[in-house]
Amino acid sequence: MSEVEFLTVSSEDADIRLDRWFKRHYPALSHGELQKMLRKGQVKVDGKKAKSNHRLEEWQSIRVPPIDDEAKIKKRQRMNLTEYEIEEVKSWVLYKDDSVIVINKPSGLAVQGGTGTKRHLDGMLDALAFRKERPRLVHRLDKNTSGVLLLARSASVADKLVKSFKSHLTQKTYWALVAGLPSPEEGRLSAPLLKKSGKHGERVVVDDEGKEAVTDYRVIDRASNKVSWLELMPKTGRTHQLRVHCSYLENPVVGDGKYGGEEAFISGCENKLHLHARKITAPHPDGGMIDVEAPLSEHMAASFKFFGFSEKS
Repeated sequence: MSEVEFLTVSSEDADIRLDRWFKRHYPALSHGELQKMLRKGQVKVDGKKAKSNHRLEEWQSIRVPPIDDEAKIKKRQRMNLTEYEIEEVKSWVLYKDDSVIVINKPSGLAVQGGTGTKRHLDGMLDALAFRKERPRLVHRLDKNTSGVLLLARSASVADKLVKSFKSHLTQKTYWALVAGLPSPEEGRLSAPLLKKSGKHGERVVVDDEGKEAVTDYRVIDRASNKVSWLELMPKTGRTHQLRVHCSYLENPVVGDGKYGGEEAFISGCENKLHLHARKITAPHPDGGMIDVEAPLSEHMAASFKFFGFSEKS
C-alpha cells in the first residue's frame, strides 16, 4: 500500500482530463477503481473534490490516495539501478542541502516515463533518497534539453517550491544556439501557444486561440550571421515555449528539426538540440535564495568551441 501523494500538473499534462492524467501516470489503475476514489472524495484537485472529466491546469496539485500494489501501478516510475547508474545520477548533483537538490539533467534523458520510455529521471531518483524519502519533481525539462533541475527532498518542501513557481518567484535562464541573427537582438516575444494533434503527433503552434506565452531574449554573441548564442528567460512555462518562440522569430534552435526544419541543422554542430537550462534562481524554502548554474552539455560545449564562444563570457 502506497502513501498519499500530492503531485503537480506539468505543462505537458495541462488541458487534459483528470481520468486521462491517471491513465498516463497510473496505467494499471482501472477506470472503476478511479471512479470509486472520486466518489469518496479521495482524489482532490487543489484541495477540492473533482470529477473524471475535470480539465487540469498547469501547477495544480492532485491528491493521490494510497493505492494497492504500488510496484505494479507505478512500475514505469521506478527502476532497478546498477551501482554504475547510482553513481552516474549522483554525479549530476550541482547542489544539495537538507531540503533541496539541484542537478544538471543530461540531454536525451526524459524526466518522466511514458509509452516506450524505459529510462527516465523519475525512475532513477531512488539514487538520491534522503532519510528513506526519494526526491520529488517540482518542474520539468524536455527530454532533449539539458541543464538545471530543482528537486524537493520532502512533500512540504515540494509544496513551497511549487508555490514559488506559480507565483513567478522562480526565474529560469536558458542558453541556446540558434540559426541566423535575431532582429532585434534583444526584446520580449509575446506569442500565444496552442497544442494541436496531427498525424505526426502533438505539436505546439503560435495561435491567437492559445495560451499566453512570453519570453525575454538577448543575443550574447554571434558567429557572423550564421549562428547566434541567445540568453532566454521565459516568463511563462508553456510546452516547447522556447523552441516555438525561436522558430517564430525565424531563428530556430540548432538541432530542432521538429520546429525548425532543415534550417535548424548547421554545419559544425552535432544534430542534437542546442538548448540548455543554464541557471535557476528561486526562494529557498528555509530562507534565502537558491542560485545555481549548470555547465554546458558535451555537444553544446563542442559547438561553443567550434564557433569561438566562451562559456565564461
